[in-house]
Amino acid sequence: MKRLVTVLVVLSLIVGGAFAQAKKQYKIGAAVYGLKAEYMRLWTTALERHPDVQSGLVKITVFDGQYDASVQQAQFENMVVQGYDAILFVPIDINAGAQAVATAANAHIPVIGSNTRVKSDQLTSYIGSNDVLSGNMEAEAVAKAIGGKGNVVILEGPIGQSAQIERRQGNLEALKKYPKIKVLEMKTANWSRAEALTLMEDWLNAYPGKINGVIGQNDEMALGAIQAIKQAGLNVKKFPIAGIDGVTDAMIAVKNNEMVSILQDATGQAQGALDLALRAVIGESYKPKAAFWKDVDWGKTMQKQYSVPWVPITQNNVDNLLSERQALTNR
Repeated sequence: MKRLVTVLVVLSLIVGGAFAQAKKQYKIGAAVYGLKAEYMRLWTTALERHPDVQSGLVKITVFDGQYDASVQQAQFENMVVQGYDAILFVPIDINAGAQAVATAANAHIPVIGSNTRVKSDQLTSYIGSNDVLSGNMEAEAVAKAIGGKGNVVILEGPIGQSAQIERRQGNLEALKKYPKIKVLEMKTANWSRAEALTLMEDWLNAYPGKINGVIGQNDEMALGAIQAIKQAGLNVKKFPIAGIDGVTDAMIAVKNNEMVSILQDATGQAQGALDLALRAVIGESYKPKAAFWKDVDWGKTMQKQYSVPWVPITQNNVDNLLSERQALTNR
């Protein structure tokens, strides 16, 4: 009888332990560079709709980096103290973000980079799109639209962020093929529609009748340029304008033939990053939940980098993309 009781106690402990393990909720932080613009809000919305967040397996906390590397560093330090299981990182600065990654790595917390890059060998994995390619694509579109000659202005992202660095590289590589195109101005508007509006107003005053095209390294800035052109009483359709990201207003502007844009898959980047974080924490037995992996090889082991394709927005696909956006933003 005594032996039977002992066996039952052991079994109950085993079953109870297994049940507790199955019921574990993983605490994962998402440190994003800022939430003012639509794209990162789309990214965080998609993250919160990941099946494992919806089921309760993961508790996600989003940290607004306020476009400040020191703020992001402090957020990492807090997550280490609070014992987070993993961190998703969208850094504001390609170099300064390495210290934040090291802070987590020293505490043996996996860090998955997403959307923007950080120079760190300690990053567990990265998922994002090729920003050099998108910069090349948008500059090529503007160059062709102005007939390979004329003057352009370039609205840049926050100086030092990987997207700004790599999109500028793509912009300039594309324009090298067009010696008759001159870059009149190239300045940052910090991904901001309002800052781009002010900057474009200044340029229109400084170069009356001389600006032939506008390259915005994101859609928000391209939309700010469109607003400035309209407020100046000019015909926006006479200015080839390009942006990147595929935010909602940009898709509407594409539909109205006011600009061109390239969709960056916020859902694929965010939900794919969470899958990779859970893979790092749980192990190779974890099965990914994001639809993104239907078209991208999950692989037998985790890779250091995963590429999310760009989708040019055209008259043929813009209505479908707007419908998908509505489904994402409506709760």
